Amino acid sequence: MIRAETQLIEAATRGESGAVQRLLSVCQPDLKRFARRTCASTEDAEDAVQIALWQLYRKIGALRTVATFATWMFRIVERECYRLLRLRSKAEDLDELAPQDMPQAPELPTDLRMDLVRAMERLTPPYREVLILRDVHELTAPEVAAQLGLSLEAVKSRLHRARAQVREQLLASGYWLKDGVPESVEP
Repeated sequence: MIRAETQLIEAATRGESGAVQRLLSVCQPDLKRFARRTCASTEDAEDAVQIALWQLYRKIGALRTVATFATWMFRIVERECYRLLRLRSKAEDLDELAPQDMPQAPELPTDLRMDLVRAMERLTPPYREVLILRDVHELTAPEVAAQLGLSLEAVKSRLHRARAQVREQLLASGYWLKDGVPESVEP
């Protein structure tokens, strides 16, 4: 249970000066206690609390009802603990592999990589942001939605449009994927 007063939460949602700062300091001990029980390590618990406090700072104005505040905050910490655990598990799985057993991504030709970078740079920031978080950083769609404060539908829509725009750029650059190998298309 977070021991924040209803009036303080309401003041923070209205954007009153100093209320968000006071709310952050009031919530931190309770979130830390919860994170220590939920996360796999002390470091993960600290990281999860920091992300939750950052989300609180950025999104408190979007809170619709004060009654959901504690659930919202604990859910952010819990999701972050599980995300960090998944990342740690993936890293440990890779650490167990011998160097010769490590999965290798196929090497892309330099010009294709450069065209891909250029295509991503041409995306508008909202599309580029979603594409990078989802396809480069390999976050799940719900994690991207939570990090950017978007609905899941908005993330999926932006990701679809971003990928389509990148695909169009690469096709315009003369690339076509055939049998998993980029080929130059003759005009």
